Amino acid sequence: MTQKEMMKKIVKTLDNKKGEGIRVIKISDLTVIADYFVIVGGTSSTHTRTLAEEVEYQLSQEGIEPKSKEGYNGTNWIILDYGDIVVHVFYKETRDYYQLERLWADGESVDIESFLED
Repeated sequence: MTQKEMMKKIVKTLDNKKGEGIRVIKISDLTVIADYFVIVGGTSSTHTRTLAEEVEYQLSQEGIEPKSKEGYNGTNWIILDYGDIVVHVFYKETRDYYQLERLWADGESVDIESFLED
């Protein structure tokens, strides 16, 4: 699966599960951590957990497992690290507090509409 196909699968999965404020930020020119951050909000701790679990499930169906994952214990901020793509699933208040979009404002915002087409 190409990086673009993987991104499409992640964004569509989050959209299908009603993830709020889905953002993709290209950070490859800024850091070696990853090429992209995907940031999404959940409306409750249950919704946050469901979003992360569904991304993990959908990618595992393609034979792709996260290199690491963190945050399932608290469900305020769950991180799924797929190497080139890191998915940040936030509970709304936690997202507002950490403001990753602002911290990575020098990154390139990616239009997700092409990922939602099918």
